[in-house]
Formats: sequence, structure tokens, C-alpha cells
Amino acid sequence: MKHLTSLAAAAALSLAASAALAGELTVYTALEADLLPIYKKSFEEKNPGITIRWVRDSTGIITAKLLAEKDNPQADVVLGTAATSLQILDSEGMLEGYAPDGLAKIEKRFISKDVPPAWVGTNAWAAALCVNTVEMQKRNLAAPTSWADLLKPEYKGLIVMPNPASSGTGFLDVSSWLQLWGEKKGWDYMDALHQNIASYTHSGSKPCTLAASGEYPIGISFAFRAARLIDQGAPLVAVVPSEGVGWDMEASGIIKGTAHEDDAKALIDWAVSDDAMKIYAKYYAILANPAMEEPVKNFPAGLKAKMIDNNFEWAANNRSAILQEWQVRFDGKSEPKK
Repeated sequence: MKHLTSLAAAAALSLAASAALAGELTVYTALEADLLPIYKKSFEEKNPGITIRWVRDSTGIITAKLLAEKDNPQADVVLGTAATSLQILDSEGMLEGYAPDGLAKIEKRFISKDVPPAWVGTNAWAAALCVNTVEMQKRNLAAPTSWADLLKPEYKGLIVMPNPASSGTGFLDVSSWLQLWGEKKGWDYMDALHQNIASYTHSGSKPCTLAASGEYPIGISFAFRAARLIDQGAPLVAVVPSEGVGWDMEASGIIKGTAHEDDAKALIDWAVSDDAMKIYAKYYAILANPAMEEPVKNFPAGLKAKMIDNNFEWAANNRSAILQEWQVRFDGKSEPKK
């Protein structure tokens, strides 16, 4: 009887342990919405018993939400959000360091400097111009080839770009201009560009979508979205400005204090795995594991060589001041928030 009781107790402990390992992960993300079902399916197939509940928004909103919840975290993991944002969370002590399986395959520039890493990047996205060739031809205008070209008076009212306070893509643009030209020249450039901007969107992909539809002929966006829309038949050309382009990476980390730490670690393991890299390779040309890269149809040639030497730590440390200055100068042309 005692033996049976011991067996029953052991079985109960085993069941309890299993229950603790499996469950629902609340994952905050700024990933493109059309990729979420693909990532969810791959992870859950490899990790039966663990399900993902996505909370998705633009990078700026996700970052603000996480910071607001600092003393009462609601997320278990932040996945696929700009490294500059995760750097801020790290500086606030909000991330649990973890070295995932497969870390040795990841390029060092995609790994935080903490030991163990507070966050790990998986793939990079870089700025590009989405230019509607049909609309430009109607106006008898040549496509821009540089950031400087965007200041031409004939482009007045024809350009849309993301708001850097709500979009990671917008912030990498602003950050890159300040890094390329220094503070004074960078802000002078944005003052001049503002004269030609029709609207600042709250999504990094929306300027490219608007260019594809012809609503505005030129969208400052990112190369991945341009390639996808061209694949779908949009009359676009993706332009890599000659001066160089800003970039950021989709990075992931575990929120400190999560009650599902083992499940969260499983998700980070998956995020840097070969299985996940094979999925990223279908949509991104630049991966954290370069051995898994594949050519991406309609991706602009030469983009990787034009990526600036991005100082993520500087960008994160100065983000608040940059956004405050930007909003004072330019927020009047931002589209209404939903």
C-alpha cells in the first residue's frame, strides 16, 4: 500500500512538472502580421503542448507597452522586435539572459554583449525606397537614387515615411541619418525632407503599400516589403540610396520574471534554429546565421554592402531624446492614430 501511495505521489509530481513545462506563452511582437501563423505553426509542431498567444503592434507601441508594464509584466517573451528596443529593455533590467542552443552559429553582431545574452537577433531588415514606376512616369519624373534626391522640389507631397516614434523602420531611418551626417546635418536634412513629406505613417510597411497602390509614388520603407509587393505584381522598383542605409534586426528575449521560463527558452531555441532560419530565408536576404541565407526574389541588389555600421547602443541610449526632438519638429504631418 505504501508502495502504491509512493507511486501515486510520484505520478502526481510528474504530472505537475509536465504541466509546469507546457502551456500558453504570451509573446509580444512587431513581426509582420502575415508571418505570425507561419512561425506559430513551425514552433508548435516542434514543441507540442506549448502554444503561442501573439500580442502584435508596431515597434514603438510594443516597446512603450513593455516599459509601461515593467513592474507587472504581462509578456513571457518579446519576439521579432527591433534590437534597439530590446537594448532599452535590457538597460531597464527587464530581460532574462539566456544562451540558446545553436548560438555558436549566429554572427556576433546579432548577439547582445551581455553574458549570457539578453537578446539574440535572427534576421535583419534594411531601409529602401519603394518607387511606383507607373506614377512617376505619369508625372514625367525620374526615380530617386539617393537620400539627397528626395529633397528635390518636384517630389513635394509625393513621399511618405514611417513615424519613428511608432515604427522601428522609421527610427532606423532617423538614427541612420544622424549617424551618417552628424547631428546638425542630420536634422537639417530632415527639416528639408519634411517639406516634401505628405504623411508620416505608424507602420514601417505602409509607405511601401501606399506606393504600390499609387496613392503616393515614393515610400520610405524597407527592402523586404518591396520585394514581396513586387512579387505580387505591384509596379514598384526598390531603390537603395547611394549614401548608405540604416538597418535593424528582429531580436528576441525572455521577459524577466516569467512563470513559463522553460517554455520561453524553448521559443528562443526555436528562433535561432536551422528550422526557423529556413523560414526566414524565404523572406529575408540577411540572416543571423549566414550559412542559411538564400537569394530572395526581387530583393534589391547590393543592399548588404550599403548597410551602415550601425551603433545599436548609441541608438538605444539616445532614442528618447531623438524621438522627442523629432516629434516637436515633424509630428504635425503624422497620420491619425487608430
